[in-house]
Amino acid sequence: MEQPKIQIQDIGSDIKDYLYKILSYWYFFLITIPIALGIAYYKNISTQKIYRLSTTLAVKEKKNPLFTAGTNIAFNWGGVSDKVESTKKTLRSRTHTEKVVKELDFNINYYKEGRFRNIDIYGKTPFIIKINENFPQLINTIFIIEFIDDQTYLLKLNLEENLNKSLHDYKTEENTHYNFQNPEFSQEFHINETVKLPFLNFELHSLKTLKNIAGNKYLIQFSTLEDTVKKYQNIDVNGIDGTSLLELSKMGPNKAKLADFLNTTIKVLAKDLLLEKTNYARSTRDFIDAQFKIAADSLRTIEKNISDFKTLNNIFDLSAEGAAIFEETTTLDQFKNEIKQRITYLENLNNYLKNHTKYTELPAPAIVNIEDASIAQNVGALTTLAIEKQQKSEKLTDSHPSIVALDDAISATKLVLIENINSLKSVLIKKLENSSQRTAEFDQKLKKLHPKELKLLNFQRNYALNEQNYIYLMQKRYEAGIAIAGSVSDVSVLDSAKDTGQVSSIPRTGFNYVVAIMLGIVLPLMVIVALQVLDTKIHTVEQIEKMSKIPVLGVIGINQTENNLALFNKPKSVVSESFRALRSNIQFLFRRKNTDNKNKTILVTSSISGEGKTFTSINMASVFAMSNKKTILVGLDLRKPKIFDDFEISNDIGVVNYLVGQNKLEDVIQKTKIKNLDVLTSGPIPPNPSELLISDETKLMIETLKKEYDYVILDTPPVGLVADAFELLKYADATLYIIRQNYTQRGMFKLIDDKYSKGEVKNISFILNGYRLKSKYGYGYGYGYGYGYGQNYGQGYHEEPEKKSIFKRIFKK
Repeated sequence: MEQPKIQIQDIGSDIKDYLYKILSYWYFFLITIPIALGIAYYKNISTQKIYRLSTTLAVKEKKNPLFTAGTNIAFNWGGVSDKVESTKKTLRSRTHTEKVVKELDFNINYYKEGRFRNIDIYGKTPFIIKINENFPQLINTIFIIEFIDDQTYLLKLNLEENLNKSLHDYKTEENTHYNFQNPEFSQEFHINETVKLPFLNFELHSLKTLKNIAGNKYLIQFSTLEDTVKKYQNIDVNGIDGTSLLELSKMGPNKAKLADFLNTTIKVLAKDLLLEKTNYARSTRDFIDAQFKIAADSLRTIEKNISDFKTLNNIFDLSAEGAAIFEETTTLDQFKNEIKQRITYLENLNNYLKNHTKYTELPAPAIVNIEDASIAQNVGALTTLAIEKQQKSEKLTDSHPSIVALDDAISATKLVLIENINSLKSVLIKKLENSSQRTAEFDQKLKKLHPKELKLLNFQRNYALNEQNYIYLMQKRYEAGIAIAGSVSDVSVLDSAKDTGQVSSIPRTGFNYVVAIMLGIVLPLMVIVALQVLDTKIHTVEQIEKMSKIPVLGVIGINQTENNLALFNKPKSVVSESFRALRSNIQFLFRRKNTDNKNKTILVTSSISGEGKTFTSINMASVFAMSNKKTILVGLDLRKPKIFDDFEISNDIGVVNYLVGQNKLEDVIQKTKIKNLDVLTSGPIPPNPSELLISDETKLMIETLKKEYDYVILDTPPVGLVADAFELLKYADATLYIIRQNYTQRGMFKLIDDKYSKGEVKNISFILNGYRLKSKYGYGYGYGYGYGYGQNYGQGYHEEPEKKSIFKRIFKK
């Protein structure tokens, strides 16, 4: 039950260690985060600000409540139409956008110079420009308006290298080319004066009193209508589910321009829809007006003929019998005329149904009354089905079940309507035949009248028939006029577009800063992780313990003195105290070997050069000597002797001279300035160092030294480079293997670890040299041994190195 707890603790410790490693690179984040924020700030101020404005409108067919389907000319066939979908298409159409652009003169662009680009200042200029479309205009080239005072201005052009520019005719929509003679142009003009140039023709009108305008510069650019329409045609139109509402939105750099465009596009839409809605009524009114004029002329002609006939024949009134016949025949004539009109309409409707496949615009009886309500219902139903099919056909194929079902319904409704038409037509024809029979009966009666009275009666019958038609046309003309005047647009604005201080959609300032902070953290974090993955060096005691079974005897701090005599130069430093701790800890190695001999031999080696082997040897010898132990330091690194410089002694003679028999042992031993410490340097570099170290003379030398000294410290070659040290391990009572923090590679001590595991090397311990108490890889983990005695204790006893300022530490990193 305890094992899982240990594993959890280990995992927590590993996470903590890794966090320490990451936090040790804090200066990375201190650099990258401000840089990232700086980049985000530059992007925010350099990116053109794009705003989004929107407006909401309702699209709903509105009918005049004063009229019914039978009386209102504009709506007598009504029908349900898909106004929302058709409105969407209209708003995105090129024709509609062109109307809006023309009304707003968006082909004229107003700018001012900005820090990063020209800024659109539509709606903020104290003047407007009116183009004379009868002349070609310079397009896609900026010219400058620079005010001299409130009455005059300079028109400037700077064409640089390209002197061949395009001119555009706004009437024909054609382009021509114009070659300038000079790259620069400047001419003075007055406000409201017509600018008449071969490449420009316009007038500049002030919108308000121009005060303090002298020196102000404005940039003007003309664009073609086609380019401008393309720019504004991509308006976003979205329907709100479950309603007949549409939301229009547009993005751009100028909020005033966006608001004007959105509001004007609805204004133009409402105007066009109203014209379309009243088009039938206006066409009917025009037709009635023409018929009304013909009827009026006919009445005047007939009235004159009657007057002339009465005067010429001296007859003024009909007889009682003639008046009775006149009244009856007039009523019958009116009835026959109405039936003929209805039959004519039914024939026209029948022909339309047979010759057309689009039923969204079925002819409506504008000036006739159809008493059969089923015909009106079927026409409305057929119109509704046709519109529904038109809508779905935009998204579905003809073979789709929905389209097939609609086709079947349209065919069925069409057949029913044709049957109704034929049925009603038969009834009307029968009525017309009956009326004709009655007319024949009256004709027999008319023959009994006097010829003059008969002719007068015919004149008056014709007059009465035209008068009745005239009155009917007057009524329908009145209805058409009211239908037009009473019609309202099917579009109404619920929320107009307006600049209410909207923040820009692009750039997303806050989002950019968040991304910058994240990148400022993530990018260095990735670098740190990569460094950790690629790092193969030893950093902590824990790493050593995980990688090797050889115990760690202690740690040694960083030497702050001028040479390797750290203990002698600063005996109260934390480094000195770490060697005193090692002096105590090494006794456990002697006890492990079960040696009772008071004279001990300590061998010091490492993997490669530079790990602090010589530094450790010198100070280990010093710590024993300074504790009144007779000690000798023997330099057995015959290939690369070092120890003589720190003691300011000569290396002319040494171990090599003794081993080759040139000098006696006592002759090559040298005294040092440290009491109880002698040094036996390596001497001249021999050609055969390995052979000398494995000779019997080496064994004799060490045995002799052990008799004379309490401690013999052997400074040997690195075992990772040469095998000399392995030959010397048999003479050592304890072996110290030096590992340098942030220097020694992880795989370097694998060889010595394998030998230790096999039992070939015994009584050996690691020493971590160059140890930093607060490093990138955690804290001391309990391995102070003097160097980690604690800051509180050290302040009272140990000599501390001078603390560097935070700036010096940052620059050092």
